Amino acid sequence: MLKNRGLRVTILKLDPYLNVDPGTMSPLEHGEVFVTMDGSETDLDLGHYERFLNQDFTILSNVTAGQIYNELLDKERMGSEFLGETVQVVPHLVSAVARRIKKLGESEDADVVIVEVAARSATWRRRRLSRRCVGCETWRDAKTRFQYILTLVPLLKPTNELKTKPTQHSVRALRALGIQPDAILCRLNDPTDSEEEAESLKDKISLHCGVPRDAIIYLPTLGNVYAVPGWLEKQGLAEVIMDRLGFERRDPVVPPVWKALADKPNLANDGEVSIAIVGKYTSLQDSYLSVVEALRHAELNQGIRIDLEWTPSELIEENGADRYLSKAQGIVVPGGFDKRGTEGMIQTAQYAREREIPYLGLCLGLQMMIIEFARHVAGIEEADSTEFDAAASEPVIALMEEQKNVTEIGGTMRLGAYSCVLTPGTRAYEAYAMAKNGSEKHNGTFKINERHRHRFEYNNAYRDRLERLGLLSSGMNPELSLVEIAEISDHPFMLGSQFHPEFRSRPEQPHPLFDLFVRYARQFRPDGTQHQLFASAVSVGS
Repeated sequence: MLKNRGLRVTILKLDPYLNVDPGTMSPLEHGEVFVTMDGSETDLDLGHYERFLNQDFTILSNVTAGQIYNELLDKERMGSEFLGETVQVVPHLVSAVARRIKKLGESEDADVVIVEVAARSATWRRRRLSRRCVGCETWRDAKTRFQYILTLVPLLKPTNELKTKPTQHSVRALRALGIQPDAILCRLNDPTDSEEEAESLKDKISLHCGVPRDAIIYLPTLGNVYAVPGWLEKQGLAEVIMDRLGFERRDPVVPPVWKALADKPNLANDGEVSIAIVGKYTSLQDSYLSVVEALRHAELNQGIRIDLEWTPSELIEENGADRYLSKAQGIVVPGGFDKRGTEGMIQTAQYAREREIPYLGLCLGLQMMIIEFARHVAGIEEADSTEFDAAASEPVIALMEEQKNVTEIGGTMRLGAYSCVLTPGTRAYEAYAMAKNGSEKHNGTFKINERHRHRFEYNNAYRDRLERLGLLSSGMNPELSLVEIAEISDHPFMLGSQFHPEFRSRPEQPHPLFDLFVRYARQFRPDGTQHQLFASAVSVGS
């Protein structure tokens, strides 16, 4: 809402855990690890920040308690600061956090810094129940102004009664700390049954919390997260914020795509295209949040609806692929680490290849596609990854040279943006040529920059042998001669990327690989009646 009014906005996520970053945490514990262009492993909320504001963020936009403690302890041990002082939470830790906020605002020349203080428990964070507090801070005319917003108005189901006591007690607790909220967002679960009652509660909340009635906004659970800004606009929140921060009121300029996004239902609804996600962490769908959002962007761009089917790869190992994938029009195998469930992913890749089902492999999904091809097309029966077997006799996937002397785990993978040159005449080239964004011409082809998070790579020693059989290296890193994209030449669409394209997909700019994958999936029919000539159906410019 603020950016649509012409303000320069940036966002900071404060996480309370003592991990330095989420990079070493299990996706089942914390959800997806989002990677920024500068190679920072951050909370998945930074992905939402980038998608909503259509701008890139950096390491400065995610701060954990572990980072702050590390910073203070390093300075104390090095003797570069404190010099005999007792190092304490107040003032030293608090001041360190404040410096981080100010550094972010100044580095991006921001009018407004939105600071999200994370929920108190990991369960709340994962399930998106609510946020405890959001503060907006701006440096303007050498003055600092603050805006605090709280949430949570639960519905007592037995009596169908909305309770304002949690909000009242939250405000009371903040007042004890010297913080008076300027606005309150009342989070409601049911958008229909509670609306009328919520309006009637505004007077009560205003009276007990000392907040003007027009600054009390109710926000029900909507069918689509992208509908939230439009809802808050109707409730007048933007004017409240602009007034409190001392900005002149102005009309918003809303990108057209946002209205279309707000009108779209959840991906959980019945759809026209059935896409299966086969992964290791499907029990917590936040583990693949950016993958789902990238599919949502392709869905919007093509004016269709997608039905997602979540399939644990271990079940495919146990029961076979046909039981779970027989109705799929497209298959996505996303990233992951360690051996668990990988044989199920290899079976999935074989199933997609033999039945010509459109397949998109992301990072680990690419590696499983290569291993499957090596085993069942090239006849390399022992083909494997040294991630799963350090003594593999046929390591078609191997540890990168630069990773061989790495002993620490956190923040040491190949992270962030690296360049890739695309091969003309390939599906990868076709995808970026259709999109005409996120790439530039390079000696007659496209040069792209995409985000990585991995230690293992397609072993160049096997490239020539597999390429002769139809496994094309359609995207190469020019500096290190590493394969960034591979695809199968005689398959309608079977492509994998070593990078994570989902991290760069936006509502305004669907990622080219996801967009083209969905176009091919639309043409596939599990009963064999798919349209003839996939290539002509999705030719460049169609």
